Amino acid sequence: QVQLVESGGGLVQPGDSLRLSCVASGFALEHYSFAWFRQAPGKEREGISCIHIASSHTKYKDDVKGRFTIITDLDRNVVYLQMNTLKAEDTAVYYCAARFGAYCSSAFPPGAYDHWGQGTQDTVSS
Repeated sequence: QVQLVESGGGLVQPGDSLRLSCVASGFALEHYSFAWFRQAPGKEREGISCIHIASSHTKYKDDVKGRFTIITDLDRNVVYLQMNTLKAEDTAVYYCAARFGAYCSSAFPPGAYDHWGQGTQDTVSS
């Protein structure tokens, strides 16, 4: 059974860091691209980072470039999102998603992803 489980969210202050984890089970990660999406209250879900596992090619949304890094640990079947210098506008529910075979797209089309986690809440507030 294919499953993605996120964890690592929490309440932090502006400027702090968080590392989100997405544990994948039921499939071989190396055949997939993984993306992190987020959804803030009242806003649409948006893609912010993606990695094509086989090539290690990555994509980032402009407003997280230089602050967020997507990292994989294939031995543990985990995809991480390292988030540094967090801002209030980063507050959202964060989701990981997996897509078979395709390279990452800058458009981060949510409908193209086959598998989704349940989400983890990240709140940045002073």
